[in-house]
Amino acid sequence: ISPVPPYSREQPIFTTRAHVFQIDPSTKKNWVPASKQAVTVSYFYDSTRNSYRIISVDGAKVIINSTITPNMTFTKTSQKFGQWADSRANTVFGLGFPSEQQLTKFAEKFQEVKEAAKLARDRSQEKIETSSNHSQESGRETPSSTRASSVNGTDDEKASHGGPAEAHLKSENDKLKIALAQSSCNVKKWETELQTLRESNARLTTALQESAASIEHWKKQFSACKEENDQLRSKIEELEEQCNEINKEKERNAQLSRRLQELETELQDKELELEELRKQGEVIPQLMSECESVSEQLQAAEKKNKDLEEKVRTLRTEVEESKHRQTNLKTELKNFLDVLDGKIDELHDFRQGLSKLGVDN
Repeated sequence: ISPVPPYSREQPIFTTRAHVFQIDPSTKKNWVPASKQAVTVSYFYDSTRNSYRIISVDGAKVIINSTITPNMTFTKTSQKFGQWADSRANTVFGLGFPSEQQLTKFAEKFQEVKEAAKLARDRSQEKIETSSNHSQESGRETPSSTRASSVNGTDDEKASHGGPAEAHLKSENDKLKIALAQSSCNVKKWETELQTLRESNARLTTALQESAASIEHWKKQFSACKEENDQLRSKIEELEEQCNEINKEKERNAQLSRRLQELETELQDKELELEELRKQGEVIPQLMSECESVSEQLQAAEKKNKDLEEKVRTLRTEVEESKHRQTNLKTELKNFLDVLDGKIDELHDFRQGLSKLGVDN
């Protein structure tokens, strides 16, 4: 059930988030977490009752429903933790904030709301005292006036004011009786609340003493935890250095493994080459025999080549001689042709001469 029904006139005036704790009822020293995670914590103001409440809900569970009274005190026990005691709920609430600034804002709002609640209580007490004083004065004056009127009044006044005045006085008397009864009830109520507040103050004093003792205990535990934390940090640093060394060794091992794989691959390639060379070695005797036969053929071919070279030289010599002979023949033929041309010219001239002689004759 929600602590703030939808028809209520309560309105949130401040909201924050914090981890909620309650004091262990058995030991009154240890804190028990009321929420598994940070939840919303809000101040609510009820305009009809002129009251303030701190409310926090975790899912469907109400973990804080504390009405703030002027006697409450919010105490900062550390940079991010604060607490206050609620006598009506018979417990001590603790809030852990994510930052010191949020804790300071919550504490300032608590003090502001506490002052407002104190001012509202003082005003209500003034109203009650004023109404009670007014009723007492009216109770004193009214009987004396009635007695004076009854003693000092004349018969005409009694005759003229007897009926309506008595009825009016009776009604006023009844009202004053009701007011006195209400004021007495209010006085009893306030006395009861005062007694309750005194008891709550006593409880708060005890709780504060216990909280002070618990603070000392927590301080000792905090110092021990701090020392242990420092030791753990040094160990963590050593472990981090060892981890760095291990990582370097892992990198070296990885490089060596990659190099080993490369060498294994090269070894396999060399083995394949060696196998091929072995196969080729088996063919070498055959190749040697073939090589010998080829060398013999080469020698025979070289001899043939030499013979052919000698023949080529002879042929070249013969060709040169034939060329020389042809040159000489061409020269002789040219000379012969020249002589022949001369003879032909002479015969032509001789024929022309004979032709002329035949014509003349």
